[in-house]
Amino acid sequence: MAELLKAGIIGCGGIANGKHMPATKAVGLAELVAFCDIIPERAEKARQEYGTKDAKVFVDYRELLKEDLDVVFVCTPNRSHSEITVAALESGKHVLCEKPMAINYGEALKMIEAQKKSGKLLSIGYQSRYRANSMCLKEMCERGDLGEIYLGRANAVRRRAVPTWGVFLNEYEQGGGPLIDIGTHALDLTLWMMNNYRPKYAVGTTYHKLNNDKRPGNSWGDWDPAKFTVEDSAFGFVVMENGATVQINASWALNTLDVEEATTTLSGTKAGADMHDGLTINGVTCGRQYTLKPDFRAGGAAFYSGHGAGKPEDIENRIFLKAVKGEGELCVLPEQAATVTRILDAIYESARTGKPVYFD
Repeated sequence: MAELLKAGIIGCGGIANGKHMPATKAVGLAELVAFCDIIPERAEKARQEYGTKDAKVFVDYRELLKEDLDVVFVCTPNRSHSEITVAALESGKHVLCEKPMAINYGEALKMIEAQKKSGKLLSIGYQSRYRANSMCLKEMCERGDLGEIYLGRANAVRRRAVPTWGVFLNEYEQGGGPLIDIGTHALDLTLWMMNNYRPKYAVGTTYHKLNNDKRPGNSWGDWDPAKFTVEDSAFGFVVMENGATVQINASWALNTLDVEEATTTLSGTKAGADMHDGLTINGVTCGRQYTLKPDFRAGGAAFYSGHGAGKPEDIENRIFLKAVKGEGELCVLPEQAATVTRILDAIYESARTGKPVYFD
């Protein structure tokens, strides 16, 4: 039986319980031996549910990093992603950090610098890449089925689904609202499909139009307007160095029925694609327009060798841990995730100043 990697988790809240700890257990390549949370009861509960018999609990991540660990999962609010990831890399651990990579581009660069100095692996939790429709579309893009992709739309729009728990509404801790929360998934997916990480300039707007609604009809209950300090919607327009255009729509609360989350719409010289209902490819053949819909009810070939079948979060966990073991390559590279953060930064800056932001 192969030796299990020793893993620690920093931040035992919703994303850890809903994604990383169950995935680690399901995949079975690592055992969770250290748990850290500023609320000790939360870390202890996680230890009891997912830890080994001798697993330890910490309230200070610095103490956890003194343990003999191979990998660390960083599942804390956005503001602390960079600080904790850098410390983990410097202590000799491989790191899978939750999205977004960092609260701003400068902090993301610190993470990349630490990764390069340490020689350890760093990846970011963009699990939307591992959905069946995403992997199929990526394979088609890599084959050139769409031709030159010159328009991408990153879609992350909810009608009334504002997260009212944790620190999602806290601008200081999170750095923003739906743009940095769910828009980051859609933008990552779009850039990955286009294989284009060279932005030229960006224009953006953010809105605080519905924050003060008293009876918002929110899916997760009424929010407290006094605590809703982030935008409720944000929109961006990015021109890439090669002339391609990327549009970004992100909202937690918008009066619309055109809702989609973590999807991309692409237009290329040979064909187009959308994820409105799974995946649809459109184009022209024999002088006739056509649409093609792959059937995802059955299994398909794996775009990334070795990931096997399973939930997106399980595939993410497996790819990362196999890469740590030297049995494969990372899918989400830190440089890619940093570009996502850089564009989000530019959209927020453009919204603040009312001017376009040009990239060096």
